Amino acid sequence: MAKILLVEDDNDMCEQIESWLKHEHHAVEVVKEGLEAADRLKFYKYDVVILDWQLPGMNGVEVLKKFRDQGGVTPVLMLTGKDKIEDKEQGLDSGADDYLTKPFHFKELSARLRAMLRRPAVTTGNLLKLRGVELDTAARTVSKDGENVHLLPKEFALLEFLMRHPNEVFSPEALLDRVWHSESDSSVDTVYTTMRTLRKKISAEKTGALIKTVHGAGYTIENR
Repeated sequence: MAKILLVEDDNDMCEQIESWLKHEHHAVEVVKEGLEAADRLKFYKYDVVILDWQLPGMNGVEVLKKFRDQGGVTPVLMLTGKDKIEDKEQGLDSGADDYLTKPFHFKELSARLRAMLRRPAVTTGNLLKLRGVELDTAARTVSKDGENVHLLPKEFALLEFLMRHPNEVFSPEALLDRVWHSESDSSVDTVYTTMRTLRKKISAEKTGALIKTVHGAGYTIENR
């Protein structure tokens, strides 16, 4: 499930998309004007934004530019009837992550959304963000739901690696190989110990366990 902001002023199209997304078990919020969309994006967080190009008050490209200029990093799928390469170029250059031309099949919409949700944790400069956890690779700091979390060096390295590879499952052996130095005397038991203390430190009441155990396979962070 993803929390999606749908910005579409065509009533019929909006209702169809909203119905489809809810059928796909997403949480959908709908706005129909550009100015309202810009305000909503300023104050609220979403997993994905579906943004129509032609909107009253402020068009989709203007909304998107303002959002990106303010530091917004949420993935944005642009919807439009414009199909010229120059239009697609303008939309993507404005900060859109993907572009879908009307008319389209709802299954394609779902596929594009799944692809966007599978992408790595959002990176802004040195900052990795995922499900309430923020990791600054330069300052070497971590926060959980806005509160600082003290991590030991290997805990930090392990968390950074998993956040850079969301939705991928890594066995303890693979983590030992990728996170620990090749000439280290560490063993798989070291991975287990480090993982156990890391998970205790970054589990949250709001989001639950960030790092999931895939029984018989290893560990993963799900970006959804």
